[in-house]
Amino acid sequence: MTEIVPINRYDHDLIPLDDEIVVDEQVNLTINEKFSRSFSISPNSLKEFATGYLLGEGLISSLNDINQVEIDGLDIKVDINLAEFDIKDLVVGSDCFGGWRRKIEIINPVESEYIVSKMNIFKAINELKRKAHVWKNTGGAHVAGLVYKDNFISREDVSRHVAADKVIGAAARENVEFEKSFMVYSGRMPADMMIKLARVRIPIIASNAAPTSSGYAVAQRARITMLGFVRGERFNIYTYPERILE
Repeated sequence: MTEIVPINRYDHDLIPLDDEIVVDEQVNLTINEKFSRSFSISPNSLKEFATGYLLGEGLISSLNDINQVEIDGLDIKVDINLAEFDIKDLVVGSDCFGGWRRKIEIINPVESEYIVSKMNIFKAINELKRKAHVWKNTGGAHVAGLVYKDNFISREDVSRHVAADKVIGAAARENVEFEKSFMVYSGRMPADMMIKLARVRIPIIASNAAPTSSGYAVAQRARITMLGFVRGERFNIYTYPERILE
């Protein structure tokens, strides 16, 4: 996910040295040989990305809907059981805002009685920071993690949305029960992020950053517990605080 490049650093004088930067590439995803889309992402965990993207966009409902995933360099080809609808109407890139007001109309609320203690929130955020190796070395990546029972699954990417896609895909391939999990995440929480969670039925998200008004609206509608500004031993609960055990 990184490469070393020569730079000149100015600190009272010019100093030649090497620096580590994050790698981003154009990855192409083709669905059923009908629809293609390009993404600027970190070129790793591509099978997990494809799986999480398909789940988060509502194009599949489970791994059973995937017939084949073929990866050839930076090209991903998937064959899925796709319902009869206009795929262009539903597929919106994981790196853009999209038409969330229309998409939320077909989102079912997340029905989950899952409860998380505040100490587990802090523990998960600390673990997320510990796992963020690329971010520590480059400052150019986002990281997302999913907590399920005693498991912590994390992925990094230059795109905050794709980091979440990769985690969702990795978790799906480990048969995680999403209704009994929660996501921790570095980055703002806009509508399209909340829609991803609603589609796979993740009831709680906690971030060290802020929500947006669109993300808040979706969280309210989709019954997702949204925590922001998780820093030190404090956080803001924006929606459905009953899932957080004090």
